[in-house]
Amino acid sequence: MRHLKSGRALGVKPAHRRAMMRNLVTSLLEHEQITTTVARAKEMRAPLDNMITLGKKGDLAARRRALSFVKTKQAMRRLFDELPERYAERPGGYSRILRVGVRKGDGAQMALIQLVDAPNDALAHAEKPTARRRGGKGGKVREEVAEKVKGKDKAAAAPKTAKAEAAEPEDEKTAAKAPQTAQAEAGEAEATEEKPAESKQAESQSKKPPKTPAEQTEASSPEETKRKKAAKDKEADKD
Repeated sequence: MRHLKSGRALGVKPAHRRAMMRNLVTSLLEHEQITTTVARAKEMRAPLDNMITLGKKGDLAARRRALSFVKTKQAMRRLFDELPERYAERPGGYSRILRVGVRKGDGAQMALIQLVDAPNDALAHAEKPTARRRGGKGGKVREEVAEKVKGKDKAAAAPKTAKAEAAEPEDEKTAAKAPQTAQAEAGEAEATEEKPAESKQAESQSKKPPKTPAEQTEASSPEETKRKKAAKDKEADKD
């Protein structure tokens, strides 16, 4: 049983583990981001925060304690000159871990650990996540708030759907009226075309001279015209 034994062994002896943490923290202070396994990245956060806290103190005792852990002059210079100004108002949480996939060969989970608020940090202006609490009343309150928000979203979406349903019959009515209006317009156009023709015929008839009585009788009785023609033919034969 591992009672009172916190932390990760990382599969190495204590001396090896301490040397590994010193190397990782020194490299991160020099380059501001490194790629390592998820377990090592999580384990190096505590000594990293301790070193940055010593850098913010800045006295002689803090320099001696940091020098016993950090291994290079470049990392010490950045730890006591640049980082205290950057993290003057930050009480802790100086690093960020991003999972980057699986390492080929042994399938270990890899992560990118980086210092926050760096000059080239793309996530510096991102929204801060809300604090997470496990169990207790916090979880119930969050669930209630989430349900209320969902209910408000549904209530806001309901009038929109009702308006859409009310608008659909109007669209159907307009679609049904469209062919009727098209037919009415076509009938009006034909009527307008027929009216000029009738008016032209009436004008032509009004311009013609009035018929004589003889023409009227001929037009009115075709049998009489046949008789007259037959009588003329007989007279011509006699002559």
